[in-house]
Order: sequence, then structure tokens, then C-alpha cells
Amino acid sequence: MERLDEDGQWIVLMGFLVSVGIFALAIVISQGGLVGQTTAEAVLEFPKTEIQDLRSEVEYWGGQDTYDSEVWEDVQAIALQRHNAVVRVSVAEDSVNKSGSVYRIMKIHFNNGVTVYDENMQVPRRK
Repeated sequence: MERLDEDGQWIVLMGFLVSVGIFALAIVISQGGLVGQTTAEAVLEFPKTEIQDLRSEVEYWGGQDTYDSEVWEDVQAIALQRHNAVVRVSVAEDSVNKSGSVYRIMKIHFNNGVTVYDENMQVPRRK
């Protein structure tokens, strides 16, 4: 009897395994780019400058000797118009004494539909 030649079957099987491996690697590489893109979009969507602007306004106006609710209504209207964000600023406590300085505790709430930011901020009172 003649011996069967099985070398061709091994070549076809190895070619099939290599092609499946390349296909799986291509899927992993394509998903890697998508994950990197969504991560970058999340970083870009974070409203860092808007929150910093809000904090600086609270620090300036919150330290005034008198609490003026019209100022905060204007801040809320401007934030809604410019940034499509709901902003609420309120006084948590009248004042706190720390090391001889008087601080006003201000509550900040920022929500633009993607990011929700809440903070209790100590603002030094000015006269």
C-alpha cells in the first residue's frame, strides 16, 4: 500500500489558523481606537472652564458683606443662556469663624445634562 501524503492538510490548517488570528487581531485593534476616541470625548466634554468661572464669581460676590439674590439670579440666567447649564448658588450657613477670619459657606450646584458638580465653598467675607 502506498502511504497517504498529509502535508497539504497541515498547510491548509495552519493557513486557516493564521487567518483567524489576523482577523481577531484586526477586531481588537479597531476597538482600541474606538475606546480611545470615547475617552478623549469624555475629557473634552467636561466643563472645566465653566466651573472655574462659576467658582470665581462665587468667590467674588459671595464675599460681599450683603447677600444680594439678584446677582445669583443673573448668574443663573447667564449660565443657562451661554452654557445650557442649570446653576444654583445659595448660602449654606451665615458665617463661620476660623482663626480670627470670617467665612461664608456657599453651596454651588452645576448641571449641564452631562456633568453634575456640587461643592460647598468657604468664601472669606469682605467689608
